[in-house]
Amino acid sequence: MAEDLVLDTAIRNWVLVPLSVVMVLIGILRYFVSKLMRSSQLPDPKVVKEGQLVMRVRNLRAAASLIPGRSFRARRTYYNNEENGLLHVPKGQAQNMQAQMFTDPNMAMDMMKKNLSMIIPQTLTFAWVNFFFSGFVAAKIPFPLTQRFRSMLQNGIDLSTVDVSYVSSRSCHR
Repeated sequence: MAEDLVLDTAIRNWVLVPLSVVMVLIGILRYFVSKLMRSSQLPDPKVVKEGQLVMRVRNLRAAASLIPGRSFRARRTYYNNEENGLLHVPKGQAQNMQAQMFTDPNMAMDMMKKNLSMIIPQTLTFAWVNFFFSGFVAAKIPFPLTQRFRSMLQNGIDLSTVDVSYVSSRSCHR
């Protein structure tokens, strides 16, 4: 029978705690960076009005069984009338999200900033973990696994004799 691998209790103090603290700090930093990079433009009054109208229609639909049928039909006609209904959009005026992106370059720029605020910290964190914490065994999975999981769970450990259920610190970060 194979020997059990004894985990040093200092790993918790020197690997898992710093990783956890750094991940929390990166999350806080990412929040403030994305808040700084966010464009501070006022919302379009037309968009706000449309959103409030949609909420009113949802409330009407939810309360349809609570109000008299005649009142519900009158309100439905008020919203859906093809000549002057509030929900009626003339043909050619409807815009989808991609068309709106092409007309508003700030929307595409905001999306790019958001993606960069996620990619750059993730890359730097991976490089930091790869440099400092490669080769540590951080956890043990309580159920048996096949050999196919070795490359995924034991990144940075080049021993084929270690049981597959042990997870390296580099693999914990992914």
